[in-house]
Amino acid sequence: MSDSFLEQINDANDVKKLNIRELQSLSEELRAYILSVVSRKGGHLSSNLGVVELSVALEYVFDTGKDRLVWDVGHQSYTHKILTGRKESFQTLRDTGGLSGFPKRKESGSDPYDTGHSSTSIAAALGFAKARDMSGEAYHVITVIGDGSMTGGQAFEALNFAAELDTDILVILNDNHMSIAPNIGGISRYLTRLRASSVYTDSKQAVKRFLSRIPFLGRILIRMI
Repeated sequence: MSDSFLEQINDANDVKKLNIRELQSLSEELRAYILSVVSRKGGHLSSNLGVVELSVALEYVFDTGKDRLVWDVGHQSYTHKILTGRKESFQTLRDTGGLSGFPKRKESGSDPYDTGHSSTSIAAALGFAKARDMSGEAYHVITVIGDGSMTGGQAFEALNFAAELDTDILVILNDNHMSIAPNIGGISRYLTRLRASSVYTDSKQAVKRFLSRIPFLGRILIRMI
């Protein structure tokens, strides 16, 4: 068997076969692969390097061939594409007729929504969830939205409607302090206060103390979190 975990990944099901330490190594290989391709082809680098572990975790937990995963800012989907059967075609990123830098339904059944950006993902997720409920199907609906996109009005309209629909969706807030321009306004200030609050910092330290007691895996879990 190859020492490279990335070479063993042909589709998202292969991710589920790895243990935590192997997933960590896979994440390191994914970063190196993305860096090597983007350095030659161009594209969005930092936004993708920042969601490698999150993307790996989503593919590990969910079945993105069946479940609906919506990226609010589509150019963060490089790891997702690599892990869902497009590892080799990632070499054609931004080539004419090559792999798109954004989710594309025509590329893969793991891309349910052609996402540009931004602030649309929660509304789209609600559409998938409502369609699922009306048809009696069973699948998860997940959306990843950043703190910058959360400043868009459509995101709040969708959250308001989500409470009214009372349906099952998972909204993941990627609070990475990043956007096209500096974030301003009440939401940005609220998230900053939340990160600096004693409740958050004390809880974070408590989790670290608890995990550090786990032999061998404790430090790895802390780094991944």
